[in-house]
Amino acid sequence: MAMGRKNEIDMTSGPLLGKILVFLVPLILSSTLQLLFNAADIIVVGRYAGSEALAAVGSNTSLITLFTNIFIGLSIGANVVAAKYLGAGRDQDTSDTVHTSVAIAVLGGVFLLIIGVFFSGPMLRLMGTPDEIIGLAELYLKIYFCGMPAFLLYNFGAALLRAVGDTKRPLFYLLIAGFVNLVLNLFFVISCGMGVAGVGLATVMSQCISTFLVIRCLVKAEGAMKLNLKAVRINLDRMLEIVRVGVPAGLQGIVFSVSNVLIQSSINSFGAIAVAGNTAAANVEGFVYMAMNASYQACVSFTSQNYGARKPDRIIRVLVLCQITGVVTGLILGWPAWFFGEHLMGLYSSDSQVVAFGLRRMGIILTSYFLCEIMDVPVGTLRGMGYGLLPMTISLVGACLFRIIWIFTVFQVVHTPEVLYISYPISWIITAAAQMLAIRLVWNRQWPKVA
Repeated sequence: MAMGRKNEIDMTSGPLLGKILVFLVPLILSSTLQLLFNAADIIVVGRYAGSEALAAVGSNTSLITLFTNIFIGLSIGANVVAAKYLGAGRDQDTSDTVHTSVAIAVLGGVFLLIIGVFFSGPMLRLMGTPDEIIGLAELYLKIYFCGMPAFLLYNFGAALLRAVGDTKRPLFYLLIAGFVNLVLNLFFVISCGMGVAGVGLATVMSQCISTFLVIRCLVKAEGAMKLNLKAVRINLDRMLEIVRVGVPAGLQGIVFSVSNVLIQSSINSFGAIAVAGNTAAANVEGFVYMAMNASYQACVSFTSQNYGARKPDRIIRVLVLCQITGVVTGLILGWPAWFFGEHLMGLYSSDSQVVAFGLRRMGIILTSYFLCEIMDVPVGTLRGMGYGLLPMTISLVGACLFRIIWIFTVFQVVHTPEVLYISYPISWIITAAAQMLAIRLVWNRQWPKVA
């Protein structure tokens, strides 16, 4: 099992809060650095290549998320399965999970590369991307998708490291890659005048660096988590377990992305300035969300190991503690980000109209963002216990379907950005209540069978 004791967290015994915080802090910083890849793209292109270039990069965000979410979901499945077998002390099953996960990442990355290169233009036109930015948007999307094999390998590798509680080394790897990304962004855009092509190329190159480091870490690991590149192949039983948890998670992410694509299309109807403002505001919000989401990821890993070790009392404590850390994170980051919103928006664009539109979004989303984590953490508990379809179904109905209905009903009557954005906090409240009810029902009916 060991990867080096100093990088592990014993999730199945001892006090929980301190261990959750040790897990969370590097993960929050890692998530922040990963977002800096995209933020560096947006800031540099917005400041040095203009609002149209900014809108071109930003208009791709929902589409990229749409296609990567199924594989991000599968990486969650890999994390759950690996952590469960680690908690149960089943080394061979853990090793099979590691090698199957890497094989899925490679195959998925090649698939997404082909999709992005050949179908970028039609997908952007289907979204109604404004004519003045579609050429730049297509160029950026094609370059970005060329880095998909590296992107997925990093995410699967980091998910496997999280299974043993190692969130420190991915932080170090992203620190290196993030610095490279920033330097290359400035060089390609300012010195070479490459615009959106430059920021796309910088992102791909930096992703390759972080991927190399995380795979190298797994190759040098000891015990069940050691990666033997010659042994990378799909074990059918482990793949089916990963799929059982990961596909529902990925499908949930895809449908969330569909609703976000519809919202992006609705924003497109307000013009390029609105697209740029929405892009910058959403990017600021992304930092807050990823910090909160670390509590969800901690909940998944801690729950999975304790589920494998058959310790139900610790699972409940993990849920409570992760809810608290997630909400506190959302409050202490969301409200200050909104208060200083004008200054933050100014980092992305000097256009006063772009800044003004972005502030309209931030005033609604950031002040209520903590509600999103109340919705997410219970999903981590259910997934950590191996339930995939139940939390997916609740999320799809409570959040995604609600937003889609909202777009085609309320938003059509009152056609303003504020009415569009208010659908988010309403959907978070509805879905959070339903997820907590699901945990209660699952616990009462299922846990005695495995306790």
